[in-house]
Amino acid sequence: MTIIAKEPYEVPGSETILTDEALGFVEELHQRFAGTRNELLENRVTAQAEAAKSGKLEFPAETQHVREGDWTVAEAPASLQDRRVEITGPPAPAKMAINALNSGAKVWLACLEDALSPSWFNLIDAQKNLYEGARRTLAFTSPEGKEYKLREDIKLPTVVVRPRGWHLPEKHIEIDGAPAVGALVDFGLHFFHNAKLLHELGEGPFYYLPKLEHYLEARLWNDIFTFAEEKLGLPHGIVRATVLIETIPAAFHMDEILYELRDHASGLNAGRWDYLFSIIKYFRASGKDFVLPDRAQVSMTQPFMRAYTELLVQTCHKREAFAMGGMAAFIPNRREPEVTAKAIEKVRDDKSREANDGFDGSWVAHPDLVDLCAEEFTKVLGDKPNQVDRKREDVSVTAEDLLNIGEAEGDVTEAGVRMNLYVAVYYTAIWLSGNGAVAIHNLMEDAATAEISRSQVWQQIHNGTVTADTGATVTAELVEKLLGEEVERLRGEITDAEAFSKYFEPAAEVVKKLVLDSEQYQDFLTLPAYELLD
Repeated sequence: MTIIAKEPYEVPGSETILTDEALGFVEELHQRFAGTRNELLENRVTAQAEAAKSGKLEFPAETQHVREGDWTVAEAPASLQDRRVEITGPPAPAKMAINALNSGAKVWLACLEDALSPSWFNLIDAQKNLYEGARRTLAFTSPEGKEYKLREDIKLPTVVVRPRGWHLPEKHIEIDGAPAVGALVDFGLHFFHNAKLLHELGEGPFYYLPKLEHYLEARLWNDIFTFAEEKLGLPHGIVRATVLIETIPAAFHMDEILYELRDHASGLNAGRWDYLFSIIKYFRASGKDFVLPDRAQVSMTQPFMRAYTELLVQTCHKREAFAMGGMAAFIPNRREPEVTAKAIEKVRDDKSREANDGFDGSWVAHPDLVDLCAEEFTKVLGDKPNQVDRKREDVSVTAEDLLNIGEAEGDVTEAGVRMNLYVAVYYTAIWLSGNGAVAIHNLMEDAATAEISRSQVWQQIHNGTVTADTGATVTAELVEKLLGEEVERLRGEITDAEAFSKYFEPAAEVVKKLVLDSEQYQDFLTLPAYELLD
């Protein structure tokens, strides 16, 4: 193994994280499992091409016995029984980690994926903060002298770590002549340093698994968990994993994913933003019936989204697993109380719908929304920790229901195209500057929403979509013009000229190539952007 970061030990605390033993564990994970990961990524390409050609997906015929079988996942440990409100956010910098742990949420989703820009500094800082958080020693003093430390008057949230998706490399570490697999680095370092302690505390180790597309990808994770437990001499099954059903093919594999992970499974999550991105990506060239309205118009009440979430709840509860709701992206703005009040009501309606649909809990992105989410779920749960006993036997969802994209209500507008370009450039610039999540117009944007934004524009160009507000056809020429205007808009909003030149101009070039390349669609925005990241 070779660490090829310019200064591998420049991050404070890296000597604790990058020990020879920990790196040896990561190396062994790669030698055993990276080959299978590579094969599964190749399988994704074939599966997507077949689906794009047919415009269809089906529940796997070879696993019908799994869907019809009488089985359940392992019983959840006590610290995961009540998940009515989960706060999400990156574990770096330390201030954000402390704020999440002090939020009063039941669970903190510590995100090393969509909410974290994977610079070398951020990755090691995140692992250090998770290490110190597990030991209750995490603290931070700002340059202005303000002290942040963990509260002692509340029970801190259970931490569930989200490693990177299978597709993302880790260029700062080279193993056998190739960049390391980001997911194996993230999981390996965290598990090696914290699994034994977390197990003794009854607080883990727990993980969220992102962007799976096939039950065989869940099987790979299960093999990794089993090996890691054995390697460190820990009991089988102490790992608990919640899988984000945030790709359209995974919606057809929910039972199978839980089955593959059944000794390690905790539940499934309705990752709504990546799910929309996946639909666009998967069927981007399958015709106009798969062109979605403006992103802001695609609510969770659209029929195809209702089918997805109701099937998720039914599947989870049938298998005694938890069904977790999606992100409330709104960020309160104390300077705009009227805007905040209206948005709060939308969040309340969203969480109320999820609780009444049978979800066991949901996500928020800001500490100010924790109490609201908990309140709405408590109205339904009462003193019960969850509602797994609600089986939703009334639900009947077909493959056609999940793919009923053409019936989505709403329009494509030029204003929506502009907003997509604005968000894609803005977010990519912030990502290049080292932050993985940013509030834009009171909404928390992360990699998933940026992916939707740029993918919608590519799809609209490819299909010659006509905008409802101006009657213009979305062409490469129109998009290039609108992109230039949105970049100039951003130039007027960003007061730091040096930052604009360093981050926003390169981001605009990345987005331009992604949306205007008619021959080659890039599966993930973060892959070309990663080449520009330190």
